[in-house]
Amino acid sequence: MEPTTPRFAFGPRNYRLMFIGLAVLAAGFITMTLDSADYGEGFLGITLGPILLAVGFLIEFWAIMARPGASAPVARDEATVTTVPSQPVPPVTTTSPTYKR
Repeated sequence: MEPTTPRFAFGPRNYRLMFIGLAVLAAGFITMTLDSADYGEGFLGITLGPILLAVGFLIEFWAIMARPGASAPVARDEATVTTVPSQPVPPVTTTSPTYKR
């Protein structure tokens, strides 16, 4: 069996975006805990923290759904590229179907 080059689903750009999203999520949770109002009902706990969390989750979603792009090279060697032997293509016949009423 020939060795194959592993191909990852995410590229470096995706991982960078994931770490940025995790940092924004952590900043959102920390911001909510820093609120000095009773029960966290101040600006930090009610407004800024949840906005940072929503932005962090959007960044995470974008990091997962984004294509790796040119920064993630695709392995192209004999072990990973499979070729299909060429077979003769049958001729296409264009006959109109007949319908019975």
